[in-house]
Amino acid sequence: MYVRNARNREEVWLLDHIEDMGLDAAAFRSRDYVIAIDEQSNEKVGFGRVRIHRGDERVCELTGIGVLERWRGQGVGAHVIERLLDRAGDEGFETVYSLTDEAQYLERFGFERRDRADLPAKLDERLDEKHEDSVPDAVPLSVSIEEFAMPERLRERFKNASAAGEDDENEETPEDFGIDTENATYKYDTG
Repeated sequence: MYVRNARNREEVWLLDHIEDMGLDAAAFRSRDYVIAIDEQSNEKVGFGRVRIHRGDERVCELTGIGVLERWRGQGVGAHVIERLLDRAGDEGFETVYSLTDEAQYLERFGFERRDRADLPAKLDERLDEKHEDSVPDAVPLSVSIEEFAMPERLRERFKNASAAGEDDENEETPEDFGIDTENATYKYDTG
């Protein structure tokens, strides 16, 4: 399992999953996203976005964070967030914000709720947009990049992640192809 920057050709995949999960796609640009990939199957399993607001004050927002349902609970989201914070740090940010209705999830990593009055002006506007459009219960949070903490148990889960219900042994049986093994005859049956 690893997390990498999204590629332009993954726009359709991203937009489909953003829509399926009801996430914010405002001002979509695939280059703002990272994607978690399962090394075994090469399946895309999670994603998230760093959105940089430019203007009088540069502000960094994490948004559009999602993990496919059968990959949840294995540290995928935590690693997506970690990679997004690395990118934000590379852009010179010390503090990163998020406007979400999943505050409890982000608080596990050191994010803290913020008073709306303390938000940068651009994020105050974004909070209004989110309340009107897609996330009526969104609350503002922020974290200092240096204070982000990844629980060790999530690092271990991420290393060994697999899709829910997926067996290590995926041996196909005749029944998988609709063959009735009790009554089937085979052209080249030698027995």
